[in-house]
Amino acid sequence: MKVDFYCPRWGAENIAWHHFAQRAKQEGFAGVEVFPLGDKPNNKDMVDVLSDSGLSYILLHAELQEGRDFDRYTAALERNLYALLEYQNGHAKPQFIVSQTGREYYSRAQMEVCFAICDRISRESAISIIQETHRNKWSFAAHVVKEYLEVFPSLELALDFSHWVCVSESFLEDQHDAVDLAIRHGRHLHARVGFPEGPQVTDPRALENEEALMHHLAWWDRWIEYLKETGAERATITPEFGPYPYMAYRPFTTQTVADQWEINCWMRQMLNARYET
Repeated sequence: MKVDFYCPRWGAENIAWHHFAQRAKQEGFAGVEVFPLGDKPNNKDMVDVLSDSGLSYILLHAELQEGRDFDRYTAALERNLYALLEYQNGHAKPQFIVSQTGREYYSRAQMEVCFAICDRISRESAISIIQETHRNKWSFAAHVVKEYLEVFPSLELALDFSHWVCVSESFLEDQHDAVDLAIRHGRHLHARVGFPEGPQVTDPRALENEEALMHHLAWWDRWIEYLKETGAERATITPEFGPYPYMAYRPFTTQTVADQWEINCWMRQMLNARYET
């Protein structure tokens, strides 16, 4: 099974696309994962640059400000998903869209409306829209996602276990059934390492973060094995260590405690060596 790694645009928005694409390509990434609606003026040539560079791309749908008013939210959800579909041309289209959908306080009936919007636009465009496990969204906790997957078995997930670790203040030791069900619905992986008090350790290479890394590697290994068992030909992973405030500053400075780019490249190298066949 082939594993393709995607480079997060998050944290590098100030780098021109042609330089960023060249850098990602040189580091061995197969593509880029990007939230283009967050910086629309600087993403006009994004698809052309990526296509010319031989890089594929995954689109993100992230935070919306209309959450309190459900009707406004659903209108914005539909509007923004259609806006994402504009980021393609005759030579390139996104691999899929990763959506941080809804809010943690929406009812199941409200989320069913949101899922229906995603499903309809996905069928119209022939581009899959998958749901990211994320704090302050419907998918904020392992036990909640388990209940949803039992009711909506067609949901596909972008797995980010770091959020669940933070929310539950644990390494999910007593939620194996929820984690296993999520793994069986996983379509994509965000490889960030969380710990019980936060969604991102300072540096996964550091000895003090070894326990957190080992827990995440065990989950990621199970996901890879599940894909192999089910005959999948490809897996996609985005090393997704983020900039400040995910990456803490040293006290009294604006200097981060570690280098985001360096860590994401290390994650790609480490996981590539672990999963190459």
